[in-house]
Amino acid sequence: MRALILLLLTGTILLAFSTRLAAQVPLDAFWALVTGDSLQVVAAEQLILDGWENAHASILVELIRYAPSDDHRRHMFSILERGTGQRLGTILERWWEWIWRTDPGVHPEYATFKAELYVTIDPSFEEYFDDSPAATIRLDEIRWGGVPRDGIPPLDLPKMITAAEADYLEDDNVIFGVALDGDVRAYPKRILAWHEMFKDSIAGEHYTGVYCTLCGTMILYRSAFEGVHHELGTSGFLYRSNKLMYDHATMSLWSTFAGEPAVGPLVGQGIRLEPRYVVTTTWGEWRRRHPGTLVLSLDTGHRRDYGEGVAYRDYFATDRLMFGVPELDGRLRNKDEVLALRFPEAPGEQLAIWVVFLARNHVYHDAIGEREFVVLTDQSGASRVYESGGRRFTRWDAVDAAWDEGGGRWTVEEGALVGPGGERLERLPAHRAFWFGWYARYPETRLVRG
Repeated sequence: MRALILLLLTGTILLAFSTRLAAQVPLDAFWALVTGDSLQVVAAEQLILDGWENAHASILVELIRYAPSDDHRRHMFSILERGTGQRLGTILERWWEWIWRTDPGVHPEYATFKAELYVTIDPSFEEYFDDSPAATIRLDEIRWGGVPRDGIPPLDLPKMITAAEADYLEDDNVIFGVALDGDVRAYPKRILAWHEMFKDSIAGEHYTGVYCTLCGTMILYRSAFEGVHHELGTSGFLYRSNKLMYDHATMSLWSTFAGEPAVGPLVGQGIRLEPRYVVTTTWGEWRRRHPGTLVLSLDTGHRRDYGEGVAYRDYFATDRLMFGVPELDGRLRNKDEVLALRFPEAPGEQLAIWVVFLARNHVYHDAIGEREFVVLTDQSGASRVYESGGRRFTRWDAVDAAWDEGGGRWTVEEGALVGPGGERLERLPAHRAFWFGWYARYPETRLVRG
């Protein structure tokens, strides 16, 4: 079929063909711009411009990245400028920003185009976009991250060692701490930056920990929903510079921030993985609190330089983004860290608290919907969020005790605040994120910065 259309593009019936398909330029015309000979390129250009709709811009912008030469790219940028009337030059990010900002729609076969394009990079990619999948996010905002499926390999039931054996860690190294039902574990950032996901059994239950290096987020999810286990992996794609996961069973794409399917067969089934609490802290502080902790071994089965700060060194060193997003918010720098919170009972509300503000305010009260909570931040800058149940806490010793306004002393545990009479105020899920990434996903978020 493609060969036939390419023949038609260079044939004498070009005018009649282009008139008949003016409302829907065939995908083969766009492909001819990068695969055809000179006559086919000229014919395809005329067909695309005669039937131009701004909805076609996303195909051209996505295809330009894979054009075989600079001449092809310049030619395609020229078609974009003539078709849209925009003078945005040859910087792809400017075109993506225009598309995202104006939302011109997409070609009726855009999903098919994505499947055809990315199958040339990794045959498994076709499964994400084939058959016009259901989606809760815009397909033109899904971008390839530069690696094949699971090209950033998750750690599956990784080897753990004792704190005494972890002589590779320094006290100031950043770790993600998990303590559930007496099972205490540390996952160093220096290792997860190379793998971005671990799948582990913690306290007898399977969990998926997802670390998105680009948006600075570590989230821990229960892997099962309503008794169904979802085996997740790294899709190779991003949404607004945020890692998209995939599940092995259906090849649906999942949102990291939301923990739910965003593209594919599982969309619309009400599936949402439950997030659990995790804390970003230093190895020295975590080991002091939990001397019996387990910690990831360097023996991961992969050859990497797991030195502190090695992975993504250049990215973390600047405020520049690797992949653009529809909109930035200048109230904070792009990669300033915030403590991010959202609760299922108030889906329309999100909250971001600048970690610098929390470092200055070690006890902070707030609410999302009807759920009131208190954030306790220790000297290392690590923040833990607990239900407050209407109580006001006035101070804490940054170790293991907090006092309410009535003078009652509460024990600060990983899982709860325990009151003098045995009352419990449960720990709530929260995680850190770069400001740009959280805002890109939830632009309606409320920000607390002092």
